[in-house]
Amino acid sequence: MRHITIFLLAVLPAFAAGQGSFDNYFTGKVLRFDYMLAGNNKKTTVYPVGMKEEPFYGGSRTNLIDPFNYGNFKYEVFDSTGTRLLYSRGFCTLYQEWQTTAEAKIIERSFPEVATMPFPKYKVRFVLSQRIRDGSFEKLYETDIDPEDYFIRKEKPVEVGVTKIIYSGDPAVNVDLVFIAEGYRADELAKFREDVKRVTNILLKEAPFSEFRDRFNIWAVEAVSAESGTDVPGEDIYVSTIMNSSFYTFDLDRYLTTQDILTVNDYAAVVPHDNIVVLINSPRYGGGGVYNYYSCTTADHPLSAHVFVHELGHGFAGLADEYYSSTVAYEEFYPLDIEPWEPNITTQVNFDSKWKKMINRVVPVPTPAEEKYKGVVGLFEGGGYSAKGIWRPQMECTMKSNTPGGLCAVCRKAIREMIGFYIK
Repeated sequence: MRHITIFLLAVLPAFAAGQGSFDNYFTGKVLRFDYMLAGNNKKTTVYPVGMKEEPFYGGSRTNLIDPFNYGNFKYEVFDSTGTRLLYSRGFCTLYQEWQTTAEAKIIERSFPEVATMPFPKYKVRFVLSQRIRDGSFEKLYETDIDPEDYFIRKEKPVEVGVTKIIYSGDPAVNVDLVFIAEGYRADELAKFREDVKRVTNILLKEAPFSEFRDRFNIWAVEAVSAESGTDVPGEDIYVSTIMNSSFYTFDLDRYLTTQDILTVNDYAAVVPHDNIVVLINSPRYGGGGVYNYYSCTTADHPLSAHVFVHELGHGFAGLADEYYSSTVAYEEFYPLDIEPWEPNITTQVNFDSKWKKMINRVVPVPTPAEEKYKGVVGLFEGGGYSAKGIWRPQMECTMKSNTPGGLCAVCRKAIREMIGFYIK
């Protein structure tokens, strides 16, 4: 382990088959596009805010185009003619989750958002799209970006301590997870580093992460808060923290998130990263994970490590919640006449695109929740917040409950594929 303030990278060039050379189109830095999503349960409007240059692109230099079709949004970067796709990412946001709440039927709200991409060498076209009810994508916004635009801010990154917890090598061929301290005072940063080491060790013992233990870089960004902990509005607890995290997201007591995605990305930008984890200095149970956005978890609850694996399943691999009996704020989050994009649930509208081929022919489909089918891949009803009409792959999984046993075979497969995307 080595303590540093800013780590400068030497990155080897790589070339993308069918995508063109990374070095032909991009630099080793990042272009960040800040914007607002605003609307209600039926409409969404995009308001651009600004752009800035960030120092470290940490992603694959060969896999530039997202092959998964995950997420409720996506952004694409085309060449200046708008005909050649150079880069793309699917993602989710708290805004889209809010759109499925009862509140979104009666008021409009706005949420800050961030899109990051390798910094272009030449003019490009940026296109932002939202998935609509039928499962297809609809264009929301597009603009031309000139890398020479003097309104692209080239500010000095935030000054913050950084610790390399694990370093396996070149970020272009490893998965880079950045942990950001939230609710840790300056005198608690040693605890933060130990907390990151502890949850990371647990993660890398969990299949399938354990199969790629030597392909992870783990960074600890030591953001300092004025006070310890996090907000708990339902109990009239408010503390001053750097990421402005809070329980009671959408009025759910256990749902712990932050809407301050700009600050989250300011601190993540000091290291190369593929995925962001906000680690919160609290003994309470709770967390939240949003695909290609961030994952949040508390550090000190007895189930924190389990919650972390669950939330990283959302944030890193786009996995759905498989539970169906807990209270949620959403209304018809998954329309039953549409196949969900998440790899670990199905409405059977297009089950062929999911784990159908992984089911042994002697296993009945649908599969009864009987002891003899425990640990078996099948088609078990209940998942995605609904007891009826949505099915999951196995009786138990980390994406369903706190029971031991780990991730199911389908979730492990999805995570392996996502790791493979980042390390090639």
